Amino acid sequence: MKVVYLLFLGLTFFSYSQNKYAASTEHPYGLPNPDAPKEIKDFDALIGTCACSSQTRNPDQSWAEPMSMTWEWKYIMNGMAVQDETLKADSGHSGSIRQFIADSSKWYVHYYSSKTPTTILPTWEGGKKDDGTIVLYRPQQAPNGMDGFYRLTFYDIDDKGYKWVGEWVDPSEQVVFPTWKINCKRN
Repeated sequence: MKVVYLLFLGLTFFSYSQNKYAASTEHPYGLPNPDAPKEIKDFDALIGTCACSSQTRNPDQSWAEPMSMTWEWKYIMNGMAVQDETLKADSGHSGSIRQFIADSSKWYVHYYSSKTPTTILPTWEGGKKDDGTIVLYRPQQAPNGMDGFYRLTFYDIDDKGYKWVGEWVDPSEQVVFPTWKINCKRN
């Protein structure tokens, strides 16, 4: 009986140490793991839940009516990565898994969506800038075939919320065409 008890204690301790930074009652959004690269805290100000307004372009390029959504962020993988999930009023949901890879000094963001399921997740890469913005890029041609990127930018980040914009940019970033914008207020 003593062996079973010791085995139980050992497994409990091992399990706890493996999930010490995972979401819990005390920390519903998890915690950054101190063994992760310091950049794990780049998204720290976004962790939690925000009420947001999302706006995309119509086919005629005018802005559509804003749509309500909730954007939730949490630490995952025992505090070694970040996950976000959006829940939109039109039942179109999406999310991302964000991992910082120290060898390249970049964040890699893998996006998924209920409206556009895919066998290969699109990936953006980038990081936090000195001005506090977080900027990520993915190669994408414009409809006319011009090379460029789809750029995602988090900005105006503070304890009250943040803003986000998705835009097509040319390689020099002189041509900028926003296609999606989101404004979030902390709950």
